[in-house]
Amino acid sequence: MPPGRTARARLVSNENDENSGTTRMTRAKAAALHIDELAMPSKGALQTKKSASNSTAAAVQRKRAALGDVSNVGKNDGVEGKKGKVGLVSKAAQPTGIQKSSSRATTKSALTAKDTNKKPVEDKRAKSGSGALGTTTKRKAPNGLKEQAIVDENEPARKEPRTLDDDRVHSKPKAEPVVKPEEAEAKVAPTNGNPTIYPSDVEDRDSEDIDDPLMVAEYANEIFEYLRDLEVKSIPNPQYMSHQDDLEWKTRGILVDWLIEVHTRFHLLPETLFLAVNIIDRFLSEKVVQLDRLQLVGITAMFIASKYEEVLSPHVENFKRIADDGFTEAEILSAERFVLTTLDYDLSYPNPMNFLRRVSKADNYDIQSRTIGKYLMEISLLDHRFMAYRPSHVAAGAMYLSRLMLDRGEWDATLTYYAGFTEEEVEPVVKLMVDYLARPVVHEAFFKKYASKKFLKASFLARQWAKANASVFGITDIKLTLDQIS
Repeated sequence: MPPGRTARARLVSNENDENSGTTRMTRAKAAALHIDELAMPSKGALQTKKSASNSTAAAVQRKRAALGDVSNVGKNDGVEGKKGKVGLVSKAAQPTGIQKSSSRATTKSALTAKDTNKKPVEDKRAKSGSGALGTTTKRKAPNGLKEQAIVDENEPARKEPRTLDDDRVHSKPKAEPVVKPEEAEAKVAPTNGNPTIYPSDVEDRDSEDIDDPLMVAEYANEIFEYLRDLEVKSIPNPQYMSHQDDLEWKTRGILVDWLIEVHTRFHLLPETLFLAVNIIDRFLSEKVVQLDRLQLVGITAMFIASKYEEVLSPHVENFKRIADDGFTEAEILSAERFVLTTLDYDLSYPNPMNFLRRVSKADNYDIQSRTIGKYLMEISLLDHRFMAYRPSHVAAGAMYLSRLMLDRGEWDATLTYYAGFTEEEVEPVVKLMVDYLARPVVHEAFFKKYASKKFLKASFLARQWAKANASVFGITDIKLTLDQIS
């Protein structure tokens, strides 16, 4: 048996190399290991590549401004070549500190330490051509202006730096205006650049939201003044049923009650329902509609309102299915164009929900009174007798009656200011609401909607209270239905 080979010592070139799959020693590796031990640094046994490459640059490392010297030209620490010229440092040598070897012998060191006592005399920008920089000198400009650099003859001409005029340099900066405490308080709720003056007995609730940009408290009064002017233009004809041959107020109530069910099933916003009913009434005020096309008008109005109010409106196919496929998609889209043309594409309707939220701010956003107020406000959609009243008037009456049912106190000056109506002005609307609630239930979908816990069973509470207090409002014939009294 031949004698075994003598075991060779295992040599590892890099102990951090985890990707090396073999320990076989090649001639190239063996030649790389013949390193003069005296040339090895005495600080540590092994150095990482990053530390080894940066060791030469540590001695000559200089501080650079964050946005000052953006070129690769050194100021005083470049490679010195011929007299009168300053060398350039290559880009590759700047981050790593490794210098490119040169065949030309030099008597001075490759890199010179930065002299902090001397001011830089080179221009930072490199010139085209041989790469040499033209030296510049500075002199103090007359009249206290900025120092202007005088360029050497070798440097090509370029634009002179812009300077300031004497009057601008010597002028004193303007002092910031001092805001007095009285002026700061007056800017709580500005309107048209002027502070809103509240009556002495009215609480300023808009100043609570002055830091919330979504509430736009500084423009709230202007916005609601505009809405009150706009709601007069969007009121339909309260007597439009007189020129309708096939329709009655009863059929309109049945249609709106069905739309409330559709609105609940699609989980749409309250604003969508109010706008849809307003579109129906305004359209019927202009056009005569047959009985078999009334449902198409209702579906189309809800489709238009959902496009206007919702973030994601239901597809036209959903409205077709909800109507038991009584109309095709083409008929709904054609009716949509016809309705919008009749209304001149004017869908700017001051929604009563906006006015209810405005009054609710004066009520400290009481959730119970606002929920019952929403129920009372939707009565105006079903009962045609509310058509002559403005949306803001209906919202004020709903909040007044809601607070009366819950015994939330009197209608004070703050509520009057934010609602826009006094206690005497809302009494006719309140009386109509009590009259509707005290009579037997006619619209089942509307009653069931607010009989759930989600709406605090507002329909039960309101009807019980209305029947018990109907005589206070002069209502005695509560057994008659709306169809009988109309």
